Amino acid sequence: MEITGSEILLHTGSEKKMFPQRNVSPVLPWMLRLSLSFITCFYSATVRLNGTVNRSLVSTFEYFLKRPENPKPVHGVITLDKLIDSKRDLWFRLFIPTEFPSNDGNNKLPVIIFFHGGAFTFLSPDLIIYDAVCRRIARKIPAIVVSVNYRLTPEHRFPSQYDDGFDTLKFLDKNNFSGLPSNADLSRCFIVGDSAGGNIAHHVTVRWASKASEFPKVKVIGLVAIQPFFGGEERTESEIRLHGAPVIPSVQHSDRHWKMLTPEGSNRDHEAVNVFGPNSKTDISKLKAFPATLVFIGGFDPLQDWQRRYYDGLQSFGKEAYLVEYHNVIHAFCMIPDFQESFLLINEVKRFIWNQINSNNMFRIYAEETQKNY
Repeated sequence: MEITGSEILLHTGSEKKMFPQRNVSPVLPWMLRLSLSFITCFYSATVRLNGTVNRSLVSTFEYFLKRPENPKPVHGVITLDKLIDSKRDLWFRLFIPTEFPSNDGNNKLPVIIFFHGGAFTFLSPDLIIYDAVCRRIARKIPAIVVSVNYRLTPEHRFPSQYDDGFDTLKFLDKNNFSGLPSNADLSRCFIVGDSAGGNIAHHVTVRWASKASEFPKVKVIGLVAIQPFFGGEERTESEIRLHGAPVIPSVQHSDRHWKMLTPEGSNRDHEAVNVFGPNSKTDISKLKAFPATLVFIGGFDPLQDWQRRYYDGLQSFGKEAYLVEYHNVIHAFCMIPDFQESFLLINEVKRFIWNQINSNNMFRIYAEETQKNY
């Protein structure tokens, strides 16, 4: 890479491409910049160069950030934790809104299966940040939210995370556990995830779509990928342009986590990473049950080019796909109230969900505008 004046010269094999040089330093409140600096330092202290994680340090830190389940309404939402498999520590937190009726005129609410981010290595549904996000989603949509605690890397590599997500769908389909309210409509399920969770959401949706006939109750009618964590061997323009900017994840951190996820000897064109790349084994054009997809992109996210390729790939396979881009946000902005866009995102998700449910009334809203820029 060479920087000359107001342009970036990107070398891609034998090709040379010129890109306009943009501002690579987002305008962030000083408290947020301080928080990002702390996250970077904490990351350096917990992720070792040999690809292992100081799990004791992580657990000690997260202990003070956990929020227990609460069967009493908080901001109009109650929470319950449900165990699926103790051997895998596979469980989910159920978020049930108590004060809002369904938008379609009856008492039925859609079900959102949510996968948290954290580079496949960190975080869980009971941490304050994801408890707050899922609580807001449950209240604002409104919907029943199932936030999944899946196995983490590097202790558990591919395909453990996808297995856990798919097994959660099977568990819900059996519906033989207490706590799921009677107005939860499993025939109107949406799979949602941010960052690594967006990656998991895609792969779990592909698995469901390939075996949809085996699910008498769970019907997935929408996928929401919020800044999904995808990549590949190629270095994209956004990865190069945002190198060294005060944003997460850095290219180096992403590369490290791909190694921690994929099987030994794999590269970043593994099917888990580069979903429509040279090693992809699934032709989603043949999956008739693969649902409409809403993709969110941030202008200061190094992964944005891979996310655009994902959106383009969906369309090239003949799938219904919509793209919303917020130019002034960083990766994981959906968890940061400093960004007004974090609230706009909820509104877009709400509109997408009820659009899919009430397609006769609202389909034209998205059919006429498949891309949005803010």
